[in-house]
Amino acid sequence: MSSPLMNMFKRSPLKYMQEHMRVVMECVREVPPLFDALIAGDKEQFTSVKDRIFEREAAADKIKNQLRAGLPKSLFMPVDRRDLLEILQLQDSIADTAQDIAGLLLERPMEVPAGLEDPLVKLVSRCVDVCEKSSQIIEELDELLEMGFRGREATQVESMVDQLNQIEDETDELGIDITRRLFAQEDDMNPVSVIMWYRLIQWIGDLADYAEKVGDRLRLLTAR
Repeated sequence: MSSPLMNMFKRSPLKYMQEHMRVVMECVREVPPLFDALIAGDKEQFTSVKDRIFEREAAADKIKNQLRAGLPKSLFMPVDRRDLLEILQLQDSIADTAQDIAGLLLERPMEVPAGLEDPLVKLVSRCVDVCEKSSQIIEELDELLEMGFRGREATQVESMVDQLNQIEDETDELGIDITRRLFAQEDDMNPVSVIMWYRLIQWIGDLADYAEKVGDRLRLLTAR
């Protein structure tokens, strides 16, 4: 028997794209508290936040798998099935990256290098801002569909994508700055810790990168 979700699917798969992104954002919004707990040395709070990230990532995976299994081969919409699946995968990569960050910090407990606390918090916060903007764009999918991915709504989405790109550019600059600060003190650090922190900084930036790709993919749809 088909599930209620699959029955609803026949009406609007975009609804579940949006639901997936909302769960992804519940996961991503836990990343700043994760680093707050790390900086504060609060292991109990860190574990609690980590558990929430893993829980929400699993919930996002469940929706993703249902979407993939139930998405019809042919859609009576001005958007290709492959485009929806590509956007879905990019959304899911955001949650996966949040889980990777939490997982690395769990597997290898690390102290934040001296002087990196504030730059780290700022980088994480700004990367989450990019994800928030991406989520806002996904929430416009219904209106875009009604307008056939054309008209005023498409113009508004293009403007939002421009804003997203600008914020993502800021995260690139923040990432470069904190990497320079890290390397400036690498002689005083354990070499493995330097490598791990470099990887972690890259993963934090990946949150913004994947979010930007979601926006860019939607821009392509409106340009067709």
